[in-house]
Amino acid sequence: MASKQDELLAQFRQILTDEGLIHDGDSIGTDDSTLKRFLRARKYNLRDAKKMWSDCQHWRNTVEGVGIDELYQTLDPFDVSPPVPRSPPANIAQYPERDKVFKSWPMWFHKTDKEGHPLNVHFFGGMNMPELYKHISPAGHWRTVLVNCEALTREILPAASRAAGRPVGQTFVIVDLKGFSLSQFWQVKALARSSFQVSQDYYPETMGRLAIVNAPSSFTFIWGIMKPWLSKETVAKVDILGADYREVLLERVDADSLPASLGGACRCEGGCEYSFAGPWKEGTEERRARRRREAGGVKEAETEMVVDAAPEAASEKVVDAALETPNEKVAEADAASTDATPVSGSIASLDKAQARVKAVEVPQAAMPVATAA
Repeated sequence: MASKQDELLAQFRQILTDEGLIHDGDSIGTDDSTLKRFLRARKYNLRDAKKMWSDCQHWRNTVEGVGIDELYQTLDPFDVSPPVPRSPPANIAQYPERDKVFKSWPMWFHKTDKEGHPLNVHFFGGMNMPELYKHISPAGHWRTVLVNCEALTREILPAASRAAGRPVGQTFVIVDLKGFSLSQFWQVKALARSSFQVSQDYYPETMGRLAIVNAPSSFTFIWGIMKPWLSKETVAKVDILGADYREVLLERVDADSLPASLGGACRCEGGCEYSFAGPWKEGTEERRARRRREAGGVKEAETEMVVDAAPEAASEKVVDAALETPNEKVAEADAASTDATPVSGSIASLDKAQARVKAVEVPQAAMPVATAA
């Protein structure tokens, strides 16, 4: 017997098909898991989910004046190997400055948590925008941010799904604020806000959890600025931890998968941050070769995840959703079936502290930063 969630999914697919908003082979993804992400993001309201999908397709076709497919085919932010010639005379974009950029904007994927979700680590304390823009322009860096978002849904999550043998549609994000200062926040504020907006609007429901570790006392003020950028559903997935975060992370991540810098036992050769360790590393060269061929005009279909079962740990409550109000009931049941960890209570405390923070004039950023087009 089909659940209400399945019925709404079928209706959503039919609506998109009837209105010409979905086609076989669309790089956005046409599998059930992708459609469910948009439904969850809009609480199973079909009209709102359709608008979100339509807006996303428009963005994908127009971003940076060329569309996300063109950006993705011509830029590999993980590749530092020499470019391969193609015809017409042009190369897939080489990224020789990657290591220098990385040192000023440290973000990487590293293995998975106990449930198979990719770990996405951001070391905000290491961010240095003035140094970053010595090696890459703001516009060039923004393009790498966009391609990283696209790589998540095209490469990282599909590889995690294959390794787990079931759909894995979300990441576990760890933001390390060790050494992060207010001056750094002003530098990255505009770029961070634009990045959050792109993630929420065009890559919805791809973050399962967000753990903020080593939060300094100044984060009370920073959180007050950042919180309005986020949907309440995203805020509910956030755990704000101080320096005593190790045991919390190890409840979710095996020690062998957690970098030693975050309290784990993993010490990848050359450093975890450079290893790109995880199931997505397998077949990397084949994927890059395909991207180069596609950049040369030879289009190949993306390998799709064959496992397309119900969402992880799907709740039986979905079946009992009331017909007269299916959207709200299904949204509640589906939220219960996802793996987002409830807030630990630290955010509530932070909000109370924020209420006591006196409003101050926000200074201009020390450096110009990229914003979404």
